[in-house]
Amino acid sequence: MSLQEKLAAISAGSVSRVPPETRAVMVKANADLAATGQAERALKVGDAMPAFTLPGPDGTPVSSAELLAKGPLVITFYRGVWCPYCNAELQALQDILPELQALGASLVAISPENAANSRKSVRQNELSFPILTDKGNELAHAFGLRFALSDELIAIYKGFGNDLAMVNGEPSWTLPMPGRYVVGQNGVVVYSEVNPDYTQRPEPALMMPSLKALAG
Repeated sequence: MSLQEKLAAISAGSVSRVPPETRAVMVKANADLAATGQAERALKVGDAMPAFTLPGPDGTPVSSAELLAKGPLVITFYRGVWCPYCNAELQALQDILPELQALGASLVAISPENAANSRKSVRQNELSFPILTDKGNELAHAFGLRFALSDELIAIYKGFGNDLAMVNGEPSWTLPMPGRYVVGQNGVVVYSEVNPDYTQRPEPALMMPSLKALAG
């Protein structure tokens, strides 16, 4: 199945699981976020990527400088292991990882979840690329991706058993919009995809032309 087919299947399944009134609030929240224009103001092609050093699941720091010294860098921001759309995307990226590595690129996934949940992401999705913790979504903020959940959404998430204050180990109740970037060794973004609707993610193959261009 393509990533789009998996995402569509998840959305179809949620129709039967989530009450209509709850689903309406979630759909409206996506639309409200889109209406702010924040996605259009986020880091884009031609911008310099903010440098970062973030901890991996075992606490070992991973720096963008070290990764870029090896070659191009692919970055994906995701919400957490509790998000089925994020898990589908991580699995799709794992599938394409050999192609990325053949082009000399590194891949990292970044979320606000704590180390224990990052380790769960790795196990559950059988990942062989680094998962990094962005506490408080500070790096996501630098990329222009961080947003705060409304009180209505907070109540819904708690009702689903997703208490983000506990999952992320801090009380901000913020999340990143899903974002995927390809960054050249000079630190400049050559591919970006940001969507305020967390149910939508681009196929990994769409970034391959940008990586191949960097590889020359």
